[in-house]
Amino acid sequence: MTVLLYIIGIVLFLIGISISIGLHELGHLTPAKRFGVKVTHYMVGFGPTLFSFRRGETEYGVKAFPLGGFIAMPGMYPPEPATTQRLEGQTVGASEAGAREAEASEAEAGTREEAAEQPGLDEGGSQSGGAGPDAQAPRRRRKGRLFESTMADAREFSNEEIAPGEEHRTFYALSVPKRLVVMFSGPFVNLVLGIHIMAISLMGIGVMTPTTTVETVVECAVPASEAAQRSAEEQNTCRDDDQLTPAWEAGIEPGDEITAIAGVETKDWDQLSTVIKDHAGQRVEVDFIRDGQAQSVTVPIIATERQKLDEADRPLENPDGTPQTVTEGFFGVGPVFERAPLPITEFPEAVWDQVSGVFHAIVTLPVKLVDIGEVAVGTKDRDAEGLVGMVGVGRIAGEIVSTDRIDIVDKAQMGLGMLGSINIFLFAFNMIPLLPLDGGHIAVGLYEGARRRINRWRGRGLVGPFDTAKLLPLTYVCIGLMLCMTALLVYVDLVKPITLDAIFGAGG
Repeated sequence: MTVLLYIIGIVLFLIGISISIGLHELGHLTPAKRFGVKVTHYMVGFGPTLFSFRRGETEYGVKAFPLGGFIAMPGMYPPEPATTQRLEGQTVGASEAGAREAEASEAEAGTREEAAEQPGLDEGGSQSGGAGPDAQAPRRRRKGRLFESTMADAREFSNEEIAPGEEHRTFYALSVPKRLVVMFSGPFVNLVLGIHIMAISLMGIGVMTPTTTVETVVECAVPASEAAQRSAEEQNTCRDDDQLTPAWEAGIEPGDEITAIAGVETKDWDQLSTVIKDHAGQRVEVDFIRDGQAQSVTVPIIATERQKLDEADRPLENPDGTPQTVTEGFFGVGPVFERAPLPITEFPEAVWDQVSGVFHAIVTLPVKLVDIGEVAVGTKDRDAEGLVGMVGVGRIAGEIVSTDRIDIVDKAQMGLGMLGSINIFLFAFNMIPLLPLDGGHIAVGLYEGARRRINRWRGRGLVGPFDTAKLLPLTYVCIGLMLCMTALLVYVDLVKPITLDAIFGAGG
């Protein structure tokens, strides 16, 4: 049964990520078709095609590996004649560019036929053959630049499904604003989808929130600097000379609901904690309800040294590794946690934290990849909060579904959290301004728009679309790096995977 649930978890993850990719590509497809672009393929995944069907001029299908997707639009690499023309006072004509390219091809073919009919001449018109010192040496043809043939092949392949008269339906024939809409719509769909999933998880299912009901009573108060010097066994025990907490001495018990401190009504745990911290060294009256009966007790709020935390509740340390501390009031109780919807006023901050956190992770990606490399060679342990690949996320999804340590609501929320995070990542990663990512095409569009404005301002007229084929060498480098990153993460996820136990440990 556990194995079956594990497999179900992986399958659910694959379905979720495939839907996310499909909606991403639908974000590209919808405006492209609306703008009249000829879309020949809509595919979810890479590799061998599992199934497909055709509707009109577009083939829709699913491929074997859900590592991405694509829609095929002719004209992603404009023909060279279109990129070199300049027309004064009018837009670039895609059909005229196609006609010029055809004329150039016919002229070249005619030159080759003429050369073939003349004996002793090669295709370039140079005399060949003959013996003796007076014989003219054959002229060497200019050697093509590196990637020149590859760029030509890319242009040809990109435009091969455009019939005569359809040049206006190519991607490059769109205006710059329309191209930006087509390329940005895909990542934007992932952003919207990620935000909606977060809304379902945080405001629908809710988050575990501390209440004013007491769950634990701490026996003694130990300064943070002293506690850091004690062994792990001594962390949960009190010494004879340790100071007892006010709650322990006052007889506060688990289940008591604290309603007010120092005359201030405590509606939530944050308010309760703030009042306690602000009354260090003072005697205050604590009102609480026990077994339905209202009671009160007067206690001294002690001033104790606590470890300082950042905004994410992570302990802060000094440069020498010692904990940063702060002196504040201490009562000595721990709260009962209950699930409650996140207030809508706090949701934008939660979204910002998630999105900014993903962008920060992408900015620090090279450093994290170095860490993963050290893990791969065995010189470093796997960080539960570090990078994880698709294989690793799938394994975690399987563990979430198959474990019996968490209830069904927590499982659903963890699954939604993973899917939401993946969609936010897809948005952020695709916005990197490098081809073949969507951000690369957006960057090219912005450059082309700026170039046209500058040329118009200088009175030089409009120019054709930017020749994206010239960026193929950089594109191949980026693809190679992404493949290496994928392979490295797959290896580490298989050999040294992040487990659910490690995640729970990382979360405290």
